[in-house]
Amino acid sequence: MSPALIIFLIAAYFLVLLWISWYTARGAGNEAFFLGNKSSPWYIVAFGMIGTSLSGVTFVSVPGTIAASGMSYLMVVFGYFIGYMGVAFILLPLYYRLQLTSIYHYLEQRFGTISYKTGATFLLVSRTVGATARLYLVVRVLQELVLNQMGIPFIVTSVVILLLILAYTFKGGVKTIVWTDTLQTTFMLGGLIACVIYVLQHLDLSFSQAWAQMDALDYDKFLFTDINSPSHYIKHLLGGAFIALTMTGLDQEMMQKNISVRTLKDSQKNVVTLSVILIFVNFLFLFLGGVLYLYSNHYNLGLKGDDLFPTLAMQYFPPVMGLVFIIGLISALFPSADGAITALTSSFCIDIVGIQRNKNISEDKRVSIRRKVHLSFALVFLLCVLIFHWIDNRSIIDLILKLAGYTYGPLLGLFAFGVLMKSKLKEKFVPLVCLLAPCLSWILAENAPILLNGFKFGYELLLVNGFITFLGLYFIRAKE
Repeated sequence: MSPALIIFLIAAYFLVLLWISWYTARGAGNEAFFLGNKSSPWYIVAFGMIGTSLSGVTFVSVPGTIAASGMSYLMVVFGYFIGYMGVAFILLPLYYRLQLTSIYHYLEQRFGTISYKTGATFLLVSRTVGATARLYLVVRVLQELVLNQMGIPFIVTSVVILLLILAYTFKGGVKTIVWTDTLQTTFMLGGLIACVIYVLQHLDLSFSQAWAQMDALDYDKFLFTDINSPSHYIKHLLGGAFIALTMTGLDQEMMQKNISVRTLKDSQKNVVTLSVILIFVNFLFLFLGGVLYLYSNHYNLGLKGDDLFPTLAMQYFPPVMGLVFIIGLISALFPSADGAITALTSSFCIDIVGIQRNKNISEDKRVSIRRKVHLSFALVFLLCVLIFHWIDNRSIIDLILKLAGYTYGPLLGLFAFGVLMKSKLKEKFVPLVCLLAPCLSWILAENAPILLNGFKFGYELLLVNGFITFLGLYFIRAKE
């Protein structure tokens, strides 16, 4: 496939995004950037959030996990469903009742300024790490499959993609992203379905025949019962529940879209609908991984992991399927990167700088600050992508979920203490507790096989981290 054709396709795709940005951002101010003027249709938000929740990591990494882990990731997804119910019926009512622009204002109202800024800081770190890891994966795939052939350096690719993302998010923010996410989710799911149909037809297999072959190779196994394994089904279920609760319910990017919906009831419809759809979509990604391995085994290609889907699509499938893959890939990339930069800009401006609270700052000055912060985060994203390129981890989805266990744990502990307990805190100790909890969690995880007779922590480490934070906060509670 011609690299020039692929570049043309990506450019045309961006022109569509820029047109949507121009159309939706007309007359947009800070209120539109941060909350979409509270006028986003819930069904549009729900559909667009599929792309944000899945991202390029799911598109590339999840199919590649089948050979090593079967469908065990599906237990994580079932856990997501449980976590989303907590978001819909515990956290969203709280956010709407308090009429929050940034969800971390809850911590300020509940405990005080130090807790508020601590929570916001952990969001900035967590979302930056997660979003840039996802961005790196897709940039790496594009680089290896297309741009290396044209002699374009990795850093140039990264800079251009970030500039393009800035171009269509710079003015409209959430008001724009709600609609661009919808377009991108449509293309991503279309690419997924097209690839499944193509492979089944090429191998002359029906769904049931492919499933039977996957069963014979143990690709369909999803209940791992070895308690010492990180893939134990209870660990995956608990880990998934609390990952969804924190990475959605305690994440400004995801909640910024939810609370841009006019009413609580419609926002809850959005989350419940999303949680159900994600089960079916993730199953389809896993099924795709199974048939891709059947294809690779049929031709003795020996492909596996993150290289499986991109290599087959670009080197072994017909050119038209390579184009379908590229469209699906870039559609999976941008919902996570554009939303993350926008959310981080919002959180930093509102939570750290405090432009909404300071009445002495004019609207023009607020817009100027917001734009400078937006550009600064784009630079931070570039630096982080280059760091991930230097690390060169080949299983990004596993890395992201492990990192989430450390960075989101303090947020889980803070919000859980605020909701479940009535006590105030000795605030000066809150940052210390929130820093110590991930450190203690890491020490525990590293030594668990020795201390706990071979036991290894999986994604449920997030729950442990949150519990340690909660316990630390209990000890620094203020006496009535």
